[in-house]
Amino acid sequence: MSTTARIVRWQLGDLLRSRWLLAYLGFFAAFAEALFRLQGSGLRVLLGLVDVVLLLIPLASLVFGTIYLYGAREFIELLLAQPVRRRQIFAGLYLGLAGSLSAAFALGVAAPFAVHGVGDAGAVGALAAVLGAGVALTWVFTALAFLIALRCDDRVRGLALAVLAWLALAVVYDGALLFGAAAFADRPLETPLLVATAANPIDLSRVLLLLRFDIAALMGYTGQVFARFFGSAVGAIVAAGALAAWVAGPVAAGVRVFGRKDF
Repeated sequence: MSTTARIVRWQLGDLLRSRWLLAYLGFFAAFAEALFRLQGSGLRVLLGLVDVVLLLIPLASLVFGTIYLYGAREFIELLLAQPVRRRQIFAGLYLGLAGSLSAAFALGVAAPFAVHGVGDAGAVGALAAVLGAGVALTWVFTALAFLIALRCDDRVRGLALAVLAWLALAVVYDGALLFGAAAFADRPLETPLLVATAANPIDLSRVLLLLRFDIAALMGYTGQVFARFFGSAVGAIVAAGALAAWVAGPVAAGVRVFGRKDF
C-alpha cells in the first residue's frame, strides 16, 4: 500500500468518527426525506435540492476543510518527520477529506431515493446530474479550503477568508453579473455571459442543472444561449474542462504552498 493510500485510509477512519461528517450526511438525508413527504415526486424533490446543493456544499466544504486542516497540524508535523514526500502527504489529506465529504453527500441524497424510488428515466438522469454537481463542487471548494488554510496561519482569519470566498462566488458574483447584464443590455452579451458563467463553478453547475431539468426556457433569451452552447458536445467539454480547472488550479497552488511551508 502506498503512503498516500495509507494516509487516506487513516483519514477515513478518523472522519467516520466525526460528528460533523455524520451530521452532514444526516442533513441531506433528512432534507430529501422532507421533500419527499411534502412533494412526493422524485423530480420535484431533485429540483428542490438544487439550491441547497449549490449553496450549502461550497460553504460546508470551505468551512469544514479549513477547520480540518488547521486541526491536523500536529498530524502533518508528525508525517513530515518521517521519510515521506510532501506531495504524498498533501494528496492523502486532500483525497481523504474530499472523498469523505463527497461520499457523505451522495449517501445522504441517495438514501431517501433508494427507499421511495427515483421515478421515470428522466428523474434517474436528473439524480445523476445533482449528485455529479454536488461531488464536483465538493472537490473544488475543498481544494480552495486547503489553499486558504495553508496560506493563512491564523485560524480566525482563515475561516473569515473561507466565508468571504463563499460570499464572493455564491452571492456577490451573481449580483455583479446581473448588474453588468442590465447595464449593457443593449450590447451583444452572449459570449461574455458564457465566459463569466464558466469562470464561476457555482454558476456553471447551476446552468448545467437547469439545462438537465429542461427549465432553461424560463431564463428567457439567456437560457436559450446557454442551452444552445452547453447543450452541445463542445459546450459539455468546455463545462467539464472548466470544473476540472477549478479543481486542478487550487490543488496545484496548494501543493506548491505546502511544499514550501514551514510548519
